[in-house]
Amino acid sequence: MNHDDYSEDYIRGILDEVRTIAMVGASANPIRPSYFAMKYLLEKGYEVIPVNPREAGGEILGRTVYTALADIPKEKRVDMVDIFRASEAAGPLTDEAIAIGARVVWMQLGVRNDEAARRAEAAGLKVVMNRCPKMEYGKLSGEWGWVGGNSGRISSRRGRLTGNRVQSLGIGGREKY
Repeated sequence: MNHDDYSEDYIRGILDEVRTIAMVGASANPIRPSYFAMKYLLEKGYEVIPVNPREAGGEILGRTVYTALADIPKEKRVDMVDIFRASEAAGPLTDEAIAIGARVVWMQLGVRNDEAARRAEAAGLKVVMNRCPKMEYGKLSGEWGWVGGNSGRISSRRGRLTGNRVQSLGIGGREKY
């Protein structure tokens, strides 16, 4: 796979298929990117499980924080591991993702580990590197334009107002009105 350029269908397929995301490097600090990415994904209907040894046993956004991927209870069935760590940490974390039976390894913006990607793909996992699922979801749903981003798409779809909020346009079966 060419990890420099992902098709819209590939990214959409992943975001449509996964339900439970283990976010490694999740932070309880509301100004950290992992915090607002986790909050956004929760609002879109994903179950997000924070993993961070420094926060273990506590909660982030009402979710119990685990020390490692292996500590997440098996019944939670992690579909995707989202890596908010340095590129060199992505190797061992990818091996852990394979061991727990995840189907996707997603490495955040600035995180790339080609050897880890090869191991994951050899084990049958899908891989995304140097991308943010929050941003990709926003681009695919049309929300990206609401904050001034150029998604490269033109759409006449509008979100609906509910109470004091504009609700998500959603992607695939994740419409939230």
